[in-house]
Amino acid sequence: MNADELRGLFLFEHLDDGQLAWLVDHGQVESRPAGTPVLTEGEPATCFFLLLEGTVALCRNVGGQRVEVSRSDQRGSYFGATQAYLEADTADTRVYQMTVESITDTVMYQLPADEFGPIIRQWFPMAMHLLEGLFFGMQNTQRAVGQRERLLALGSLSAGLTHELNNPAAAAVRATAALRERVAGMRHKLAMLASGAIDPATLPSLVKLQENAVEQVAKAPKLGPMEASDREDEVSDWLDEHGVTSGWDLAPTLVAGGLDVEWLDRAAGLCSSTATEAAVRWLGYTVETEMLMNEIEDATTRVSTLINAAKQYSQMDRAPFQVVDVHDLLDSTLVMFGSKLRDDVRVVKDYDRALPPLPAYAGELNQVWTNLIDNALSAMDGAGTLTVRTFREDSSAVVEIGDTGTGIPPEVMRRIFEPFFTTKAVGEGTGLGLDISWRIVVNKHHGDIRVESAPGDTRFQVVLPLNAPVPADTGQ
Repeated sequence: MNADELRGLFLFEHLDDGQLAWLVDHGQVESRPAGTPVLTEGEPATCFFLLLEGTVALCRNVGGQRVEVSRSDQRGSYFGATQAYLEADTADTRVYQMTVESITDTVMYQLPADEFGPIIRQWFPMAMHLLEGLFFGMQNTQRAVGQRERLLALGSLSAGLTHELNNPAAAAVRATAALRERVAGMRHKLAMLASGAIDPATLPSLVKLQENAVEQVAKAPKLGPMEASDREDEVSDWLDEHGVTSGWDLAPTLVAGGLDVEWLDRAAGLCSSTATEAAVRWLGYTVETEMLMNEIEDATTRVSTLINAAKQYSQMDRAPFQVVDVHDLLDSTLVMFGSKLRDDVRVVKDYDRALPPLPAYAGELNQVWTNLIDNALSAMDGAGTLTVRTFREDSSAVVEIGDTGTGIPPEVMRRIFEPFFTTKAVGEGTGLGLDISWRIVVNKHHGDIRVESAPGDTRFQVVLPLNAPVPADTGQ
């Protein structure tokens, strides 16, 4: 191409003769037949193109699908290494941001990016300075809002974790206070038994009976309300017949501990009728203290489980890049959502336990699960079925998060991975959750995110390679 032809392109119409001569010397005309790619998203950005003839389509990879963003047949349209003017060498500027395909036979003018970028800065220093400021300003804004997105998610989960921890902690405090009272009562009744109201020779048998009562508590069956009520009536009648005052108050404890009328008959046979109430009360305290200790153990175990899940979720004591069981990551994230998984949300786990451990940035994958699960719960508005499924697909592991919400409309589907795009109300979302998830899965794990949606059935599939990628900080 000569200088006059280049001046006819709107991008170059105000250049002087020397600048046009530089373009003539360094560029070349290229042709592509219809249906062939001109450049591919993710490949090294080596060339800057201007369209001379024909029609091209600009496409992006969204959720594993190639989506056409726009097409142009305008002479002078440009694409390719459009950020070559930036002096800073970043991951975004080193690769093509889109795929460009020839829809018809096309003719293009090609300039090498490593030569064209610096010369543009020389020709238009002020304009390039403004563009560079705009570009990095947008990147910094996106990074700052992305950090806020992560903090919002963490704050929401922390509030839920605090609530989850408070319940068992409060239960342990209540049980401890009640246990102190029951132990004091047990000491009092033991003193009465030992004061001579009962034959000392029978005390070893009562102690053995006490041990048997503890065993009964450990294997006490779970009774339904009607069955428990019937047994309580039977035990209460037995207590009344044997002169135990306020038997109706003691009966629920004995029944909950697995003691029935037959068991009480054996206990009563070991002592005189005058000591029956003291013995039964003593055994009742034994049953109740054992049940309270079980409650304290359950509560503290629950606290320990939640803390371990929080550590697993945060990965605060582990290396950033490691080989992990993806199911452990999913389980820890679900625990963090405990307060949001109310009775109206049914959680279905369909895990392929044959999946081998995979190499990953575990903490960042937990952020992906958090974003996807939070979106699923929002889509269901607190009621429906949340499905977490894993399976193997060739040399990759697939994690699927499904919900029974209203689905994603087609006009929204094509934009869900766009930064700052959200359908949530103002203040409820930044629109960066899926964009961040995309960057973590695709850029850092060399995987993919796919989406299928219909009313009542939306599924996000995260595809992760089972072979170790080379750890690289590509940014988010």
